[in-house]
Amino acid sequence: MTGQPTRRRADTLVLCYHAISTNWPAALAVTLVQLREQLEWLFAHGYRGVTFSEALTSQPSYSTVAITFDDAFKSVLEQAAPVMAELGFPGTVFVVTDFADSHRPLSWSGIDRWVGGEHDAELRGMSWPELQRLEQAGWEVASHTLTHPRLTTLGDNALARQLYGSRAACEQALGHPVTSIAYPYGNVDDRVKRATAAAGYTAAGSLPALMGPRDALDWPRIGIYREDSVSRFSIKASPVVRRMRTALAPVEGAARRSLDRGRP
Repeated sequence: MTGQPTRRRADTLVLCYHAISTNWPAALAVTLVQLREQLEWLFAHGYRGVTFSEALTSQPSYSTVAITFDDAFKSVLEQAAPVMAELGFPGTVFVVTDFADSHRPLSWSGIDRWVGGEHDAELRGMSWPELQRLEQAGWEVASHTLTHPRLTTLGDNALARQLYGSRAACEQALGHPVTSIAYPYGNVDDRVKRATAAAGYTAAGSLPALMGPRDALDWPRIGIYREDSVSRFSIKASPVVRRMRTALAPVEGAARRSLDRGRP
């Protein structure tokens, strides 16, 4: 069993952000101006904010949004949290636990090229006391593995270590059960889902290209990046567009599998 059957993917909007920065040109870093414009769009359109775990258990609604942040960049605490508090939105942050309190810059494939350069300061991560502050403000803090690997590439033992170890680290630091995780790079398959369930997780966020029916251990989020203007954001967030992506997913998936069979 890989997770509890869940409702249609388009019911609740789940967003995935990473860092906030004006100067860092990385695709995963939206500016504070962008974030505010996007949150104000959600507020103006009547969206109610919930945490990621609440999104999976609350009554589904097209006007419910879970705003999640992968990696636990310190810019989320310093810049995103005050704006979200102002507009009444809670958040969920997924922490790469080996970096919390290590005083090392966040570093893994995809962002390691920034280490030691002019944007090195953007790689600061949050400490456990800082993550606790977010929890006290109504946020959810959950797992993003120990070191941010692509989970589908790991052997069974290494996969289990990433899942069990990060959950244990979260629970020790936060003092309560933690059963939510976001897969690094959105990278997941059936074997990873089984291992995630075995490690005690009941909710997991991914970043799929398609928005077809999934379960609680493969919950699709919509990635928001530096290229997303407020108009582009509004299209991504639109309930109509989400319904269309969900309806088209089986057709697109079948076409992709057919193409894959013809490849060498």
